Amino acid sequence: MKRVSIFVIVLVLLAPGRPAAQPQKAVREYFQLQVFHYTRLQQQEQLDHYLQQALLPALHRFGLQRIGVFQALGNDTASDKKIYVLIPFRELAQWQGLSTRLQNDRRYQQAAADYLNAPNKAGIYDRIETILLKSFAKAPVLNVPGLKGDKAQRVYELRSYESSTEKQFHNKVKMFNDGDEIGIFKRLGFNAVFYGEVLAGSRMPNLMYLTTHADMNARNQNWKNFGKDPDWKRLNSLEIYKENVAHIDVVFLKAAPYSDL
Repeated sequence: MKRVSIFVIVLVLLAPGRPAAQPQKAVREYFQLQVFHYTRLQQQEQLDHYLQQALLPALHRFGLQRIGVFQALGNDTASDKKIYVLIPFRELAQWQGLSTRLQNDRRYQQAAADYLNAPNKAGIYDRIETILLKSFAKAPVLNVPGLKGDKAQRVYELRSYESSTEKQFHNKVKMFNDGDEIGIFKRLGFNAVFYGEVLAGSRMPNLMYLTTHADMNARNQNWKNFGKDPDWKRLNSLEIYKENVAHIDVVFLKAAPYSDL
């Protein structure tokens, strides 16, 4: 009896004008950075209670994770004291609907009663500053730092880069993305939490990013390594990226014990 071989050929035809499916790009997250300004240490205690007992539990119930809560180093002696709250959103609609969700959440309303009902002239904070950002294309999501040491010793460095024009701003963002400044920071162990374009805030055009270091000595060494890195020297020497930053602000932060980051 003869053996019969059967070959099956499958042809995949594309409709005219329809390109092959492309790999999906990672969703670029949005970040809300809220800065609570206050003057008295009692306010700090009240804010910590509100954030730990009311806001973060509500955000977690809503499916929002990786919430960062930080105090500025030197808060105790500053006249304008600050607490920073960083919240990532997968889409803009989540950010737009957050206030309504909090207003309608009974557990949040009960836990936040002291915060919400604070006397008008003796408030828990002096004012709130809100900054809305969108992640960089080459760093689309907010990352939890990969450091293993004591979180209480970590130094979080928040940098703000303002440009004189929108063109210069987009050029600096391109330097991070296409120029791979992000890759240099990653290779040198800066443990970046996020890189973001400021969409709305008091200082624009502007980008901000947050890196994490085991302690201040590690932070200083990381920047020394960065300054002498051959890839950074080459990138920084390119004429295309010259003079794209007009002003830099640097703020050192420490994480609250209840922070997700």
